Amino acid sequence: MVCQLCPPSAWAQEAGGQLNIVIVDGDGAINNIRQRTAREPIVQVEDQNHKPIAGAAVVFLLPDQGASGVFANGSHTLTVMTDAQGRAVAHGLKPNGVQGKLQIHVTASHQGQTATATISQTNAVSAAGGAAAAGVSAKLIAILAIAGAAVAGGVVAATRGGGGGSPTAPPTPPTTVTPGTGTVGAPH
Repeated sequence: MVCQLCPPSAWAQEAGGQLNIVIVDGDGAINNIRQRTAREPIVQVEDQNHKPIAGAAVVFLLPDQGASGVFANGSHTLTVMTDAQGRAVAHGLKPNGVQGKLQIHVTASHQGQTATATISQTNAVSAAGGAAAAGVSAKLIAILAIAGAAVAGGVVAATRGGGGGSPTAPPTPPTTVTPGTGTVGAPH
């Protein structure tokens, strides 16, 4: 029996009656193309009773052009066998430099039965990645902005005479700001 309430993409999975692919992680992820980091897709292969299937072959396929990437082996295709929990992980996914929607096609097969699914991700330039790539942390930028404002306020106060100091008071030495070494880390 075919599920009439399910989306058409799920019909093919149910019509075979044997295998189902459950997307565990990676669907909807945003990959940082500047740092070439991506969320690794994880799927679970199950039988018609939703029991995990160990030893199923799972093929992850990336597009040849547009928003895409490569796996650790440098290829657009990666074949993984499911573990005892029926899970397969596409380790080493690195996005290419093209922004846009990335469709990862997944095919599972076991004992003559097959199922398919699509994992959707987005390749984008992350705002946090832009500051890190420039070699400046967001904290350092904030500290320098505050210090610069304090120095400007001190200069204005000094040039206006401070508003009531005695003429015999010694002048205040100028304030200097020396930035330290910036650090680059993960956003908090």
